[in-house]
Amino acid sequence: MPLPVLAVVGRPNVGKSTLFNKLIGKRLSIVEDTPGVTRDRIYSKCEWRGREFMVVDTGGIEPKTDDEILEQMKIQAQIAIDRADVIILVTDVRCGVTASDYDVAAMLQKSGKPLILAVNKCDEIGSTPMEVYEFYNLGIGEPFPISSAHGHGTGDLLDEVFKFFPEDKTDDYDDDCIRVAVIGKPNVGKSSLINRIAGEERVIVSNIAGTTRDATDTFVENENGKFVFIDTAGIRKKARVTERIERYSVIRAYMAVDRADVCIIVIDAEEGFTEQDSKVAGYAHEQGKASIVAVNKWDKIDKTDKTMEEFKKKLENDFSFMSYVPFVFISAKTGQRVNKLYEMISFVNQQNSMRISTGMLNDVLAYATTRVQPPSDKGKRLKIYYMTQPSTKPPTFVTFVNRSDLFHFSYQRYIENQIRATFGLDGTPVRFIVRERGNDKG
Repeated sequence: MPLPVLAVVGRPNVGKSTLFNKLIGKRLSIVEDTPGVTRDRIYSKCEWRGREFMVVDTGGIEPKTDDEILEQMKIQAQIAIDRADVIILVTDVRCGVTASDYDVAAMLQKSGKPLILAVNKCDEIGSTPMEVYEFYNLGIGEPFPISSAHGHGTGDLLDEVFKFFPEDKTDDYDDDCIRVAVIGKPNVGKSSLINRIAGEERVIVSNIAGTTRDATDTFVENENGKFVFIDTAGIRKKARVTERIERYSVIRAYMAVDRADVCIIVIDAEEGFTEQDSKVAGYAHEQGKASIVAVNKWDKIDKTDKTMEEFKKKLENDFSFMSYVPFVFISAKTGQRVNKLYEMISFVNQQNSMRISTGMLNDVLAYATTRVQPPSDKGKRLKIYYMTQPSTKPPTFVTFVNRSDLFHFSYQRYIENQIRATFGLDGTPVRFIVRERGNDKG
């Protein structure tokens, strides 16, 4: 199921971003540092009491300004309301209750969503400042005094948030049903691809309201198996679309990735690879999901017999942080190669679920270390005693060594490449966990 969403809302300069950074700091320390992946700090995972959730920083809301800012405020607030399971309204104890605080509180109360009031900048440890009690006037309930700068009170705040998270439920799909997230930046043709899939297939059972609120899951069953396609097309465009809407569409993609077994990363053939493509693709990689890159609008490209190969080489460079990912050149408009996606989805899902016996793994390890000796430092050489695979989705390998500091990234990559050369593992990331064994440091 998708992760619960916590939105951090408030007017400018009350400390929302500081609170956001304080909350996600607990989580960021255990997220792998993937080369080539740019992270936007407007949203991130967090963990509290063993439960993961998504935190969203909505930016400053200032109702009483000119119309353009007012419109942006409405958009931001509405996104927070629509996406969030719980909303934190952040205020500033030093300023007291302002007219803008009243306006924002009234707007959020109309949503019916759980709303928790945080009074920030209570930096002194000890009794609650008298000024905090003024915030009862907002009509939200008990104010929680916090210091986002120092972390005071954030534990109590998260305990309150935790009470309102939805029950952790799984969806109703069969275990043999492959969940596919169609992700990518706005206007690359995600909806068109879903519509093509839905329109061409004659065995669609139903359109089921997705767990991700305004997303729709399309169920398809054919000779390749059972599939659920999760539409992450984002907010439908209004007359005026701001940059913020596009930024928030990424949040929806992240939520879909969490539900998925396989991710189809859709990019625009005319536009090519962009920074936002790296963000959504990088998140799929970090979450260990099997992935396919679908280059859409291929029908619009003027082609020679070398065009596809040249395009593929460029993409391989762009997606160097996901060197395992396969590419398919499609047109959602004409249906070109769309049917090929089913076979690819089934294949990469199998690869993501592959389990390799300890004996076979260590045969590959013995060959690899004989071919290229492990690195050494000051006369001490890395010894890799053995390797085993404890889990799948993604395939995860534990290596037992004498010195973990000697097992450099480059040699890990070499071992990974040897495993891939032997067993395939196409379309899936792999994970390495390095463990030192005993006291043998030599």
